[in-house]
Amino acid sequence: MRVARPAARSLFSRGLAAVAVTAAAPTTTTTTTAAAAPLSCRQFHSSSKLEARRRPRFSNIRAVEMGLVNEEKVQNFTEQKFKKYTPEEIKVLKTVYTPQQIEAIEAGEATIDPRDLTIQGRLRIDPYRLPYVDDFSHISPVIDKRPRREPPPDPNARFMNLDEFTEDLISWADSFRTGEVTGNLKKLKDFAPAEWQEKAEGVWPKEVRKKAHEDFMDYVKAEAAKKPAQAEEDGPTDADFLEYILERSSMTDNNRKSNSALAPGLPHKVPGVAGLYKHSVDPDDFGLDDTGVYQDLKRRTGMSVREILRLNTKILVRRFVSNQTRMGKVRSASVLCIAGNKDGWLGLGIAKSTDSETAVIKSRLLAIQNMRPVRRYENRTIYGTVTAKIGASVVELRSRPPGFGLRVSHRIFEMCRACGIQDLSAKFLRSHNPLNTVKATYEALMTQPDPEEIAIGRGKKLVDVRKVYYGGNVL
Repeated sequence: MRVARPAARSLFSRGLAAVAVTAAAPTTTTTTTAAAAPLSCRQFHSSSKLEARRRPRFSNIRAVEMGLVNEEKVQNFTEQKFKKYTPEEIKVLKTVYTPQQIEAIEAGEATIDPRDLTIQGRLRIDPYRLPYVDDFSHISPVIDKRPRREPPPDPNARFMNLDEFTEDLISWADSFRTGEVTGNLKKLKDFAPAEWQEKAEGVWPKEVRKKAHEDFMDYVKAEAAKKPAQAEEDGPTDADFLEYILERSSMTDNNRKSNSALAPGLPHKVPGVAGLYKHSVDPDDFGLDDTGVYQDLKRRTGMSVREILRLNTKILVRRFVSNQTRMGKVRSASVLCIAGNKDGWLGLGIAKSTDSETAVIKSRLLAIQNMRPVRRYENRTIYGTVTAKIGASVVELRSRPPGFGLRVSHRIFEMCRACGIQDLSAKFLRSHNPLNTVKATYEALMTQPDPEEIAIGRGKKLVDVRKVYYGGNVL
């Protein structure tokens, strides 16, 4: 057996030590055994040996820190944290729970000693515990279900007949009367004989019903003549009538509310959503931006809606791109748009969206937001020759004399017309990619040489010979 490796050598030395100790056990003393024990023994892993006990990550909370060191403090803590139900709380519980449930709650309260909860209460550590600490005394609208505060509907309820509906209408109308009239008006059954008052009007004899109606009408006329008419505001309003028609129950359940299968309506202002989709209308816009599309652009640029709409915008490149995801290819539209005021300002905007119309609107807004001044010579051409490169596209722009015109491609023609350049020639030296050529042209227009800056750098005075020679009469 080879013992060149450290692990094997350690095992070999340990085995020899064990054999030596066993052979010398009858004659050796305790000193010999103790001397043979500390032989070198190497571990099979590279981590250091743990000599001491591992300290816990979290220190335990002692009873002294909680103040529960004597019976008096335990009793005070129990009375403060685990209070008993007051008579008022029990009365409220009886309106929500059934008598059987109230008995179960009282039995549970009598069985569990609050002192045991103080001394023996522990948080759950099993794998089925809740991920948060909660005593279920409050309802969380995000986690918990919506509570049903109303009792279930009456299964024996039925639709009211004519007499029951009349009684319900009269009782509803009496609730709006004020003064002495409230509760003192007689009803139709009060004018019928005693043996017929407890029965429905439909079973009354014809003579009894006729006489009761005549007496009731005479009574109403007498009361109307004796009592002044009530003020208009004391009676039911149009909103009360509408509520009676739409919300009052037409069944024999005493208009008791119950849980409905319909979802509750959204509030007037939904928290977290209010103000996100309702755009305020600015009276200074004169109705030009009722949808609020240009409100954020107004804040960024400082222009009015009328000035924004006067800008010249043009879509130069429109293409469809795809994004490969785990769900497949997601197709979207990419749009490049330019914007200018035809007086030395030009902007470029690129936007992408799954909806082509959204991409067009976004690119137009970005182009207006990114407008920058373009340096022009005599407000008609550029300064000298400019070259710019984007990707594999190289664009060369050259200034031209008055009357030369725009001898460029159609995309560069739209860019020149948007910024107010009238004389220019352009040449594509390499790739003719539409997107890269437009971006290279925009970069070339923004990086023109500035004669004033060059003159200042050289310490010279710059004079335009054309303006001096012609006396300033130039185009």
